[in-house]
Amino acid sequence: MKSIFTFDSMLTPKLVTILYWLLIAASIITGLTTMFAGYYGVTAESVIMGLLTIVGGMLAARIWCELMIVIFKINENLQALREKHDA
Repeated sequence: MKSIFTFDSMLTPKLVTILYWLLIAASIITGLTTMFAGYYGVTAESVIMGLLTIVGGMLAARIWCELMIVIFKINENLQALREKHDA
């Protein structure tokens, strides 16, 4: 617990995983809503747009979360180099 309050340990990488699954759920819900909530019923266009929303949302969520993790991995590596240099 002390490492969290002194910022020796990063909490955000753990939260990124939770955020990733929330973004996946939001992507699926938005895609399904796009498919089935049209004014003119279910059309081929709404199904295609819904599928593209689901796939695009999942891809965008994955890329964004991976970029966030990369930033924290760089931080961890820099801390390891500093500790190695100081020793």
